[in-house]
Amino acid sequence: MTAWNADTEAGASESGSVTVVEGSSFCISSETGDISSVAGTNGAFFQDTRIISRWILRINGSLREPLAAQKPQPFGATFVGRAKWPDGRFDSPLVVRHVRHIGPGLQDDITLENYAAEPVDCEIELLVDADQADLFDVKGGRTTQGAAATREVVDGSLVIEAARHGQRRGSSIRAQGAEASTDGLRFRATVPARGKWATSVIVVPLVNGQPPADPFTEARLPRHREGVRRHRAWEENVPQVTVTDSNLQAVLNRSQSDLGSLRIFDDHHPGRVAVAAGAPWFMALFGRDSLLSSYMSLLVSPNLAAGTLQTLAGLQGTKVDPDSEEEPGRIPHEVRLGVTAGLSLGGTAYYGTADATPLFVGLLGELSRWGLSREIIHPLLPHADRALEWIEKYGDRDGDGFVEYQRPNDHGLVNQGWKDSWDGINFADGTIAEAPIALCEVQAYVYSAYIGRSLLARWDGDAALEQHWADKGAALKAAFNEKFWLPDKGYFAEALDKDKRPVDACTSNMGHCLWTGIVDEDKAPSVVEHLMSPQMFTGWGIRTLGSDMGAYNPVSYHNGSVWPHDSALVATGLMRYGFVEEARRVASGLIDAAEHFDGRLPELFCGFDRGEFPGPVPYPTACSPQAWAAAAPVQLMRVLLRFDPVYTHGVVHLAPILPEDMGDFQAANVLIDTSRITIRAHGTGGSIDGLPPGLKLLSEPRPPLAYAPNAHQHV
Repeated sequence: MTAWNADTEAGASESGSVTVVEGSSFCISSETGDISSVAGTNGAFFQDTRIISRWILRINGSLREPLAAQKPQPFGATFVGRAKWPDGRFDSPLVVRHVRHIGPGLQDDITLENYAAEPVDCEIELLVDADQADLFDVKGGRTTQGAAATREVVDGSLVIEAARHGQRRGSSIRAQGAEASTDGLRFRATVPARGKWATSVIVVPLVNGQPPADPFTEARLPRHREGVRRHRAWEENVPQVTVTDSNLQAVLNRSQSDLGSLRIFDDHHPGRVAVAAGAPWFMALFGRDSLLSSYMSLLVSPNLAAGTLQTLAGLQGTKVDPDSEEEPGRIPHEVRLGVTAGLSLGGTAYYGTADATPLFVGLLGELSRWGLSREIIHPLLPHADRALEWIEKYGDRDGDGFVEYQRPNDHGLVNQGWKDSWDGINFADGTIAEAPIALCEVQAYVYSAYIGRSLLARWDGDAALEQHWADKGAALKAAFNEKFWLPDKGYFAEALDKDKRPVDACTSNMGHCLWTGIVDEDKAPSVVEHLMSPQMFTGWGIRTLGSDMGAYNPVSYHNGSVWPHDSALVATGLMRYGFVEEARRVASGLIDAAEHFDGRLPELFCGFDRGEFPGPVPYPTACSPQAWAAAAPVQLMRVLLRFDPVYTHGVVHLAPILPEDMGDFQAANVLIDTSRITIRAHGTGGSIDGLPPGLKLLSEPRPPLAYAPNAHQHV
């Protein structure tokens, strides 16, 4: 999930930090709630700009003694500490309660509670700064604190502004009862015996002098904001999951909550919602990440996928622009609001990805299987057809039938698949492959797009178009199994390089090929054997690169680490080809790993064997929460349930293979078409209540592979 102008492995968040998130806004602080420029990446961010870079609370001249930091909601945190008594006594009865709310700005509610029998006079000082630095300058350590910022007191508020490339970004900081100065806010308070003193500090971001549409205000409690109402509505409408296994229950609850907190809303289309890639550095729309996260979250909310498709459709490329890599029909890689983002690539959208465009079509086909209305799907069909035109005209650069990538500039991503770090694609001996590169999983996604478009044509009763895209899929599948297969190794090449040489590293990418069904059945057993070998399967998940490969490093970003979303898609592929026990092992490993991360799978973790350490080793700069990591447990449950609606054929498959120690599973309020169903399962038995009329329940798994339309098989 590399951003186009960021160092791949630049620091994410400091050890022991607290991150709160709402939409594209987030705040990273210490465990006390303080924000220090010394920590580098700490701060509060709005529209990819750091609106607070320093926030230090001193009471009676001293910092607080931290007692607790809690996050009851993704968008809020509570910090509890003990303040110094004026006479310096060690066992102070002065407790500080600090409640933080993030949204279109920041609100910090500060309460001093005096548990002594006498009143106490306090001097309270809040040192504040806001460097207005672009998010990627912060992430890459390229900021100069406050160098270009102006500070002035306006009507009792401290206003800090900075000019960045023709735009003004600013922060207005105020609190009732405060004396504002150019370095912060000061209060003098007498806290009564057994009493309290409180204030609210409000930070309003400014873009060219204008506040956001829904800022924090003194007149409204934070819990009444639109963002909070949206999150509560999300929690009320997502499935109500009950599992005997308490660890799995906690993991699924956390996944649903995190997915809700990572949603981003389109101000111009209030009903439209997409999912951001992850916190803290990817709180933006990413084509590939958002599409895959939406796919894996279908059991939670098909509407999330619909909103993601609608949002991306509105950003689909219309012209050829080598600077941003926009091309007609291409789905963007990343959309940013920061000043530097627009300058670097001539716009806020960057299109340098090979896989988002076919994934767009494939996800649309999947939504038709889930019974989403024609009112949602039909307006997206022209966008799907333009995406397919991009695949054939621009994606297939040399006319060999495969989609390749090569950046046309010197600032875009060198690698444009999901392993998009500069060294992510390499041969077995460790040599880095050179572009143009045709990735194996990208061809699998294109195959899924062809099959998906065929399915959509069937839905519309267009037999000729259905056959056309089914034939395209069959031809690609045949060519792929011929050109990418390595018979001497028994697995698929990761890619073809600029000279059409197979990139022969053993990687997790080929597991995505199982997921889409592009792999010939006779080759699947050998692929599975390699994926489940000790070189690839750690016991927690599937390594991105085999431990016997030349570039292997368990602490690398893409060359030996474990990515939960990647392993979940591999498990989906294993199950699709009937390798039940192998899929169950991968699913169980990831669910066990989540318990070591307090129920929240991170973006990635290190690729050490399960027996080497008591738990999975964290990757130092992993994003958390992160959308496709949050979606991975949801997808794993779908895999273990073998739950597959095929609305276009009037059937729903449910053939559970739950581990016995998982106990009973129930998911109520699952959306299919416009109906809310309840899924129940235990072991190999399952049932569904509330199926909409016309749908038949089949207690058998969906047929693993796609067939030609005239074979009358499920796809």
